[in-house]
Amino acid sequence: MSRVGKKPVSLPKGVTATIEGQSVQVKGAKGTLSFTVPDDCDVALNDNEVSVKPRSETKRAQAMWGMSRAMINNLVTGVSAGFERKLEITGVGYKAAVQGKKLVLSLGYSHDVDYPIPDGIDIKATKPTELVITGIDKREVGQVASEIRSYRPPEPYKGKGVKYAGEFIFRKEGKKK
Repeated sequence: MSRVGKKPVSLPKGVTATIEGQSVQVKGAKGTLSFTVPDDCDVALNDNEVSVKPRSETKRAQAMWGMSRAMINNLVTGVSAGFERKLEITGVGYKAAVQGKKLVLSLGYSHDVDYPIPDGIDIKATKPTELVITGIDKREVGQVASEIRSYRPPEPYKGKGVKYAGEFIFRKEGKKK
């Protein structure tokens, strides 16, 4: 039994949801997002609440029930408040700058890394060593942060690289002479 799926998703002020078959479309102040609920679940709109129910008692239906409810909740949160991911850049000479629709990263390579910023995503370099990635789609914000981090993941000896804010990097001790 899904504990996540039992709780209906409440719609805050300024957010509307429309359901057509298995498709859920959510509109809010920041934009519009949609999600297609798997056929294993039924979705209904009652009194400013979206509820999801499984169609059968199979293991897959139970899994899709909780996942569908979580995805609809992410849509509602995205169009009302949005999502944010912070990255920290550590290393001598490592820095980032936003130039138009691209992010220029200096990460110790012989050349700068140019990352094109996708539509719907906003990147701000609050300091040369801090990035704030914002958007309405949680999956897309996380994917962009992951791609930027993959250019120079943090290494365990000196801690240099790009890491998520608050991420713990297990530090290793170097060789002893």
